[in-house]
Amino acid sequence: MQSQDYKKRLKLQLIIILSIAVMSCGVPSVPTALSSLLERESIRVGTVYGAGTFYNGAEGPQGFEYELLAGFADYLGVTLDLYPFYSYEVMLEQLEEGNLDIVATGDAVTPSLKSRFAYGPAYQHVQQELVFQAGTSRPRDLLELDAPIIAVAGSSQAHLLSDLLRGFGDKETDNENVSVKTDIITTEDSDSEELLQQVANGDIAYTVADSNRLALQRRRYPNLAVAKTLDEDMPMAWALPLNQDDSVKAALIEYFGTVHQSGWFTVLEDKYFGHIRQFDYVDSRAFNYAAETALLQYKALFQQYAGDLDWRLLAAMSYQESHWDSDAISRTGVRGLMMLTLDTASDWDVDDRTDPEQSIRGGSRYFASLLNRIPARISEPDRTWMAMASYNIGMGHLEDARVLTEQQGGNPDLWVDVKRRLPQLRQKKYYRTTRYGYARGDEALQYVENIRRYYDSLVWLDEQGKI
Repeated sequence: MQSQDYKKRLKLQLIIILSIAVMSCGVPSVPTALSSLLERESIRVGTVYGAGTFYNGAEGPQGFEYELLAGFADYLGVTLDLYPFYSYEVMLEQLEEGNLDIVATGDAVTPSLKSRFAYGPAYQHVQQELVFQAGTSRPRDLLELDAPIIAVAGSSQAHLLSDLLRGFGDKETDNENVSVKTDIITTEDSDSEELLQQVANGDIAYTVADSNRLALQRRRYPNLAVAKTLDEDMPMAWALPLNQDDSVKAALIEYFGTVHQSGWFTVLEDKYFGHIRQFDYVDSRAFNYAAETALLQYKALFQQYAGDLDWRLLAAMSYQESHWDSDAISRTGVRGLMMLTLDTASDWDVDDRTDPEQSIRGGSRYFASLLNRIPARISEPDRTWMAMASYNIGMGHLEDARVLTEQQGGNPDLWVDVKRRLPQLRQKKYYRTTRYGYARGDEALQYVENIRRYYDSLVWLDEQGKI
């Protein structure tokens, strides 16, 4: 959660819900489903492992779904008991049998699943994409596939395919009325991320993935391509037992309403997905290739001079600046791996900007100094993204963007709010009111978002032992 005030507001909302429930029932008790987990002082949640759901990172549990769930547990004042499952069907059976309170997998709600479970409010909407390997023949229709579609057993994708093909039956194609039946193979041996990897490697021809998971994996496997959108707008929501009362659902409605209103949901969404919505096939392939080749000669220097920074973040900045070309020079005259100006080089004792060691040392120290100038009250990762923007356009222009943010009712200490105002720095109606005037703020925004993508990719490549 963002602050103690935020938690207090959530607690107040809960008290209001329970008070209304008590008055409507006419008896001094809360609804059964909610009261049982409050008395237990824990909420039991089933989930699956994944980059967008839940995993144990270097700093502890992480994941978009995990943070939302932890927030809901805080809201209720209970402990989060999280149970990762390897089988969707086993997990859903546990929910039906009352051994779980919620199932939260980052999956969409399909008609067949909705007949089995109740659901909380929709908190995101995703597309369901038929995915194939770029460079192979692109199918025009589900009924024209030359190989089976592989899906995770029990997943939303498996249920969606079943629902779609049930409607198709043995439809005839335009090719001389030849009847074609699409095969679906479900598996519990691979998760959705592994299936996307298998498509990228050519081990399987097709799978179906939602737009969130596909965006997360495309930065790693840029040859994943969309053949067809099977559903353009599917709601994501947490599953609840079908036949219980609506008390937990009511609490979820209030919780999601509050996190949306407070802006925390937007902050969380930006943290996990904000920098990966746009995809560039050529850039992603070029980066992955460079990371496994050109980076090797500079890796030790990034590690040596990173200091308190993550060396992979410093390396990602360098790729954005110079594509790891020590002789790089821009149209404005900045040079080297970290693209230092003459003044910055002089300030940080860099005599030769094209010398890799001097450039990395100077760039690292300069960036660390910018981090130290960001107000201490600003928390990570916002602090890093703002320092990064100032590396690109200067601290003065960053402060102008923060002032505009506050003037327009946003939070100048949140990157998700400040980044929306950066493009205004090149619009006359805005920059004429700022202290430092015109700046290419839209380029600074793209600069930071690119580095975030590169950094995520480097972390993954490092974990895979590829760099």
